[in-house]
Amino acid sequence: MWSVPRSLSTAMMYAFGNRPDFHVVDEPFYGPYLRRTWLPHPMSYEIRRDRVRTAKEVARSLSGPIPDGKAHALHKHMCPHMIRGIPREFMKDCTHVFLIRDPARVISSFAQGLETPTEHDLGYEVQAELFDHVVKIGLQPHVICMGDILEDPEGRLTDLCDAIGLDFLPDMISWPSGGHPGEGIWASYWYEDAHRWTGFPDPEGAVPALEGRNADLCRKVMPHYEKLLERAM
Repeated sequence: MWSVPRSLSTAMMYAFGNRPDFHVVDEPFYGPYLRRTWLPHPMSYEIRRDRVRTAKEVARSLSGPIPDGKAHALHKHMCPHMIRGIPREFMKDCTHVFLIRDPARVISSFAQGLETPTEHDLGYEVQAELFDHVVKIGLQPHVICMGDILEDPEGRLTDLCDAIGLDFLPDMISWPSGGHPGEGIWASYWYEDAHRWTGFPDPEGAVPALEGRNADLCRKVMPHYEKLLERAM
């Protein structure tokens, strides 16, 4: 699952992680990404120390046996992490779902944790490029909009499961509060609200109005978002 930050992808991780047949992996390349970029993200030192495997080791693990005898695995990826030097060979062995969310909502949410997000921080251009890469290697990517999921979680998740060859399970609609054992150590910073969820948040209201630099940033990334929105189920 390929997401941009603040797209409520954590809710999707909880939904799939609550299925008895799924193992989940939370942002597997975050450690290698921070060691390559040395960006001052919240908890960057702790994340680099916790996620010690190299990018190649991470990629091998994603193509390897699924832990705990599970039939399936959800890899929750952040698109900005896929910089030069992060392997992509493992992608040929995966089913690819692109989770999209309106840039104005993402920027408004992201700015609460990182006051000055950049175009790369948002990841929309990389998300669109990864979509093209999946097509280029001969696979069929699937696109789903988080706004649609929030309007009708059971209906949209049923559609998604049908598209990727799974049976929908009611376990995906609700889960225990407190997070998931598979989430990263950054959960204490970024997932505070998500830890209170026992299901998907309510449908979203009006799109927030942005001003100044954030409005300019939204205009820059909007074409990449609209490219995938046109292909959303």
